[in-house]
Amino acid sequence: MGALTDSRKRLSADHCLSADHRLPYPSLSPPSLIPPFKRAKLSPIPEHDPSTSDFPPIRPSPQIIHSAAAASTSSTPGPSPSSITASTPLPHRRRLPPPPFQRSIHGPQRILRVFQLGGAARAYATGHSWFSPQSPPPRPLGLQQYVELVNSVTHPSPPTPAAITNATRQAEVAPFEVVAIEEDEDERKQQNEEEVMGSVVVRRVPPYKELYEASRQKRDAKLKTLEFEVRLTEQGRLSLERLAEALPRITPKKEEVPEPFVPLTDEDEEMVRQALHGKNRHERLAVHEPSNIVITREIMQCLNNQEWLNDEAINLYLDLLKERELREPCRFLKCHFFNTFFYKKLISSGYDYKAVRRWTTKRKLGYSLIDCDKIFVPIHKEVHWCLAVINIRDKKFQYLDSLGGMDMKVLNVLAKYIVDEVKDKSGQQMDVLSWKQEGVKNLPLQENGWDCGMFMLKYIDFYSRDMDLIFGQKQMHYFRRRTAKEILSLRAE
Repeated sequence: MGALTDSRKRLSADHCLSADHRLPYPSLSPPSLIPPFKRAKLSPIPEHDPSTSDFPPIRPSPQIIHSAAAASTSSTPGPSPSSITASTPLPHRRRLPPPPFQRSIHGPQRILRVFQLGGAARAYATGHSWFSPQSPPPRPLGLQQYVELVNSVTHPSPPTPAAITNATRQAEVAPFEVVAIEEDEDERKQQNEEEVMGSVVVRRVPPYKELYEASRQKRDAKLKTLEFEVRLTEQGRLSLERLAEALPRITPKKEEVPEPFVPLTDEDEEMVRQALHGKNRHERLAVHEPSNIVITREIMQCLNNQEWLNDEAINLYLDLLKERELREPCRFLKCHFFNTFFYKKLISSGYDYKAVRRWTTKRKLGYSLIDCDKIFVPIHKEVHWCLAVINIRDKKFQYLDSLGGMDMKVLNVLAKYIVDEVKDKSGQQMDVLSWKQEGVKNLPLQENGWDCGMFMLKYIDFYSRDMDLIFGQKQMHYFRRRTAKEILSLRAE
């Protein structure tokens, strides 16, 4: 059996390599390199059918016929050469079922697998479709079909004139795209702009970059959120800028409150209310040790509305004004504040300088009166309080009456006193004849019969600040509560 199979292979090879049937392809020479045909070992040799074969029938050479005859004359019985050519099976082998279709001698399958062609190549070579039921089943590739397939791949056939005409028409109708890619530094400045010239579209940016940017913008949700926040912040900033420009036009200018009119806090208001409206009238509310003045609720209640101020409240407040000046000398004038008993003592028995001579010693005060800018003297006239000022800085004797009155006698007494004081303390002779004596005009006047003491204290307060008298009757309620708060805290503001 093996000898018969080998003989068939040699027969096919000798047939392909014979001089009479040598293939006309120069690429396959020399003939010794042509691989032998290959088929199943037990497959019968099909008879040649000219209608179904693309290659000429196999005609064995005389050498092959002679070798077959010699084999038949040997001592071993076997089939005759005619039986071999007639494809009769061997008598001592089981007959195999016939194949579904006649197989022709084909080329080596391994070479086709190297090129990964497989069944598709066989279908292409035979011109039949695997999926068409009307087409006959494909035949395996023979040696000739294999060579044709190789030549068709390496040397494609030239296109026909009809195909060239169709391709030209499609190129003329459909516009084509030219992509300009710059690889130098100008690539960073590329813009997504397109210039259309006829049927030619020129892009400055490659399509893959456009697709990448479009995909990134669509899918990057965080970037969209940040862009929204940036736009929102920018709109808010622009709104604030417009509001800042419009506020000065729609908002009235808020004037700064002068220091003498700073409103009291809620805590201060509550403290003053308890001090002025408590039940225990003898309760001590404040004790000023330097002047040894004790303020009880009974004394403090003189600061209620429609009450006359008493000497204790006035004298303690004047001491607090002096302490304020010593605490902040740069903000206030250098002043001296006589208490409510000074003028009474000076004129107790006519004019008596010796009665008040020791009141102003330098050891007691720490300074001389002649060095002060202003000296304030409270004047009490039975039921009315007035103020006299020795204005050394401006060389004036001033009289301030909240009812608009004038008393020249008071100014003459004070002029004589300051001459005696300077002569007694420094030995100098002071000429006050050239000084001006005036009743201050355009004073804020009281409009009732009980705020004269409060007006006098505010005259002293504003003059010690070197301020104009810019208050009136409507501020008296506030000044009473503020004075009570400063006495309770023992600190003038």
